[in-house]
Amino acid sequence: MPTGITVIAYINAKTGHQDEVRRALLDLAAQTRTEKGCINYDVHQSLESTTRFAIYENWNSSADLDAHAKAAALRNFTRIAGPLLERPAKISKWIMVSELSSGSR
Repeated sequence: MPTGITVIAYINAKTGHQDEVRRALLDLAAQTRTEKGCINYDVHQSLESTTRFAIYENWNSSADLDAHAKAAALRNFTRIAGPLLERPAKISKWIMVSELSSGSR
């Protein structure tokens, strides 16, 4: 069975602040992708509502994810974008139960 942890985070920007939040998320993604254990960190924006974002991220281990939660990049994102969000991010953690397909990860 595959190891690691997947996180899906949903973020809602206040109306009129989606461009600022998108820039902050893209900066966070660029920094996070260099962190130990980060497999991928991908930012998505809703086609139906441009104020809605989702982050899909995969980590080698829970310890790597815990380190990310304490990283300066995430604290900086919270400081910059926190006041621009409708509410705190909704974060859920997952493990993969299917087999990886060839060419994945």
